[in-house]
Amino acid sequence: MNSTDEASIARIYGKHPVRSALKNERPVYKLWLANNLEPRILKEFQLLAREQGIPVQVAPPERLQKICPPGVQTQGVVADTGSYEYLSWEDFCAQLRAKEGDPFVILLDQIQDPHNLGAILRTAEAAGADGVVIPRHGGVGLTEGVAKASAGAIENIPVIQVTNLSRALEDLQEMNIWSTGFALDAHESYFQADFKGPVALVIGSEHKGLRPNVQKHCDRLVHIPMQGDRSLNASVAASLAMYEVVRQRLCAQIG
Repeated sequence: MNSTDEASIARIYGKHPVRSALKNERPVYKLWLANNLEPRILKEFQLLAREQGIPVQVAPPERLQKICPPGVQTQGVVADTGSYEYLSWEDFCAQLRAKEGDPFVILLDQIQDPHNLGAILRTAEAAGADGVVIPRHGGVGLTEGVAKASAGAIENIPVIQVTNLSRALEDLQEMNIWSTGFALDAHESYFQADFKGPVALVIGSEHKGLRPNVQKHCDRLVHIPMQGDRSLNASVAASLAMYEVVRQRLCAQIG
């Protein structure tokens, strides 16, 4: 678990995460490419690295696998890079106040699985969210696994770490950004909620859901209707919630 202002991503891997890092001009100190990459892909990454003066080493895929965590899929592309900096809460709030149009914020209450966080970041970028807020303690931070699962979205959407999620919800209320928490025992379906104005979606952890104090600070609690006995994966629930916001806003535009 991460509890610092920066999460060290000393090494990222996979075509999409590394490509996004290079195109967004994040500090990359060395690029590793497998010698069995498709020539077109090999040339693309070599050119991106050359434009930024980044040294490249072409090596057997076994060598790339050896320098990465066991069991990961490198896709033949690995980069040594600097740490990822979180956006400060104060700067994020300033951005929300200055935004033209209705803010759209995602808050995650102690998500534990790096793949879930990465998938949520990927969907949040696609859905046009302004940023993803995570607690400083109790959940996963921005790790190599999150970067890989986000397929490059980690480079494009702000991630904000806060000490107190409930206090963050209070700050959003002061800006007239109303929060909707997702809870299994909520009486109202999320289909009944109005997401066309300023909105903050609050998604709980994989096993415990929203903590009681976080629930208390939500303006509304809703559930996702389900026919079976199993609960949804956190990233799937977040995706459904985000795209209900997208659906309602698009319908409002169409009239």
